[in-house]
Amino acid sequence: MKFSDLNLNSSLLNALDDLGLEHPTAIQAKVFSPIMAGKDVVGIAQTGTGKTFAYLLPSLRLWKFTKSPHPQILIVVPTRELVMQVVEEVKKLTTYMSVEVVGVYGGANIKTQKAEVEVGVDVIVGTPGRLGDLLKDGVLKLKQIKRVILDEVDEMLDRGFRAQLNDIIDFLPPKRQHLMFSATMTEEVMGIIEQFTDYYDEIETAPSGAPLENIEQYYFEVPNFNSKANLLEHLLRNHPEMKKNLVFAGTKRMADALYERLYPVFEERLGVIHADKSQNYRFNTVGAFDEGTIQTLIATDLVARGLDVSSVTHVVNFDVSESPEKHVHRIGRTGRAAERGVAISFVSGEEQAAFAAIEELMGQSIPQHSLPEGVVITDELIDLERDPFFVPDDGPALEVDPERAAFHEKKEKNQKVNNKLRRRDKMALKYKKPQTRGQKPRGKKKKRRK
Repeated sequence: MKFSDLNLNSSLLNALDDLGLEHPTAIQAKVFSPIMAGKDVVGIAQTGTGKTFAYLLPSLRLWKFTKSPHPQILIVVPTRELVMQVVEEVKKLTTYMSVEVVGVYGGANIKTQKAEVEVGVDVIVGTPGRLGDLLKDGVLKLKQIKRVILDEVDEMLDRGFRAQLNDIIDFLPPKRQHLMFSATMTEEVMGIIEQFTDYYDEIETAPSGAPLENIEQYYFEVPNFNSKANLLEHLLRNHPEMKKNLVFAGTKRMADALYERLYPVFEERLGVIHADKSQNYRFNTVGAFDEGTIQTLIATDLVARGLDVSSVTHVVNFDVSESPEKHVHRIGRTGRAAERGVAISFVSGEEQAAFAAIEELMGQSIPQHSLPEGVVITDELIDLERDPFFVPDDGPALEVDPERAAFHEKKEKNQKVNNKLRRRDKMALKYKKPQTRGQKPRGKKKKRRK
């Protein structure tokens, strides 16, 4: 099947042609007709199978120009990274259309986002929390919404957004179409779907644990952090085919520890990203990784969803995911758009059970590779392995070379201590006693008259 076989208008077909896309993926082909028919649709598909275009193409095909400043399409996603990705995809598809799209998310200036919404918007994309803020402030109005799209429903529930989703429901018009996409179907996912709609077509392109066909998987048995770091350094040094690598660590502290360990070796070719990093830092780091300036990006599961980076050659599971489904999302960052990819897992003795659960979900045995010669295996544990909540007493985890750092002494005017006085104290100094505005003197309470 080709996109030209679908009921798309010339504007969308021209945009797809500019993108070099000719054939729809399985999920894109299967959901198109039910969505065009106005049915509520629940799509089950893995990361990297084209879910975003699956709901955008029919939704934009059904969109009609109006003079109303209020949006017709609401897209709810779990992370700010996914907001930015979906906004970019909408812009790509509407090159030849007069569609205004706005993305809203937490951690950014809400006044700027309010101004963008008030100007007028056709497609609003946002995280549940920030959408709820704009709705309660009365800035965002959903009375013209025709289609409600929930992307990565399971991830939104994992992040605790159920209450915010319930709040959004209260602002929606009674007549609307629901499109919901998830990589897994659990009882909790079913519960939130049934809060939105009672009748829907469920379309599944592959079981949630099915391995992606374009990805080669294998694993190494490695006992601990130091040994894993030695193995990763060896692979990056000796395998030139590892050109663009996404390395998943189990926690934010573990990601920072691995970055500290490898930075002296790879320097600017290495990056790290997780929830504690600022929004600008995350965007800039992901941009450098996408452009190829950073060749290896260390990340937590934060970016397993919503990271839209092309041509990732290798995914390395430095720590095995505790969730088999999240393992599938991790490795789905490679082997995309008909490209071949490789997923490598480092498995310690304590992670064997979690890795067996991954193999069970995927319905296959992942082959083991022997450790390369020259990789140093040690019994020495780092502090984080002994105590996951360990925080070093001697400052930040990464020691920065002072000669290369951009640090400098504060100017004299900025070295002042904040000793701001309250108004009451200022008045006391000026008039030798506090000046009040009708305050009653403190003392004994008057007795009530009987």
